[in-house]
Amino acid sequence: MKRAILVLTLAAMTLTSCGSKKKIAELEAKNKEIQDLLNSATIKLNTCLAERDAMGRNLDDLRKTNTDLINTKDNLTTLSSKGAATIEKSLESLKEKDLKISRLQDALTRKDSVTLALVTSIKRAVGVNDPDIEVNVEKGVVYISIADKLLFKSGSYQVSDRAKEILGKVAKIVQDKPDFECMVEGHTDNVPIKNPVLQDNWDLSTKRATSIVRMLQNDFGIDPKRLVASGRGEYQPLTSNDTAEGRATNRRTRILVLPKIDQFYDMIEKEMKNQTGK
Repeated sequence: MKRAILVLTLAAMTLTSCGSKKKIAELEAKNKEIQDLLNSATIKLNTCLAERDAMGRNLDDLRKTNTDLINTKDNLTTLSSKGAATIEKSLESLKEKDLKISRLQDALTRKDSVTLALVTSIKRAVGVNDPDIEVNVEKGVVYISIADKLLFKSGSYQVSDRAKEILGKVAKIVQDKPDFECMVEGHTDNVPIKNPVLQDNWDLSTKRATSIVRMLQNDFGIDPKRLVASGRGEYQPLTSNDTAEGRATNRRTRILVLPKIDQFYDMIEKEMKNQTGK
């Protein structure tokens, strides 16, 4: 009997032990499955957190960019307004400069027209084919260059009779144009003067210019306020004084006929000052 009870007891214990192991195995398997799911969830959570942080940073960048764009838009609007005003001022400035240039061109055209008419009338009067009389324009001034042999004897400042004829033609032109002035320049060669009355060639050139000015005043009635006498001596030669021909070329009298077009020159000067801002 005792033996039977012992056998039954051992059999029950065996069955109980087998059931516990199976349960434990099942629990362990379940626990592993849950752990795997937990690990996967943790990984996904960390990934989501990283993505959230990245998106947060992107959102901050987008907000900053949006703010910068708004500021840029405002700045562009301001710059556009200033740019439009600047362009408008530039256009006005260009219009003013175009007007000034047009005025300058008109003034220069009128001045050139007056000068050209003067040259034509002088050449017609004094004879353009005379090799001892030259009429030209330099820097807007009309010059009549007359060889000294037509006006004076060698070393003298007494005006010859031939000179009166030539000067009479010049005087007629000056008389017909009351807005003109007349400057007389005397020029010599570099040969020292031998005359007890004269100190040097500068003295000779000045006295020759003065003699012609007096003739224009006394013989032809030119207002002395319109006349200027100037002696240049030997210091503005046209060519070398090494030859007789060169010295003869340098001995000359120049008569400058100056149109009184001060209003043109004044306007040109004012316009140039306005353009340079001086």
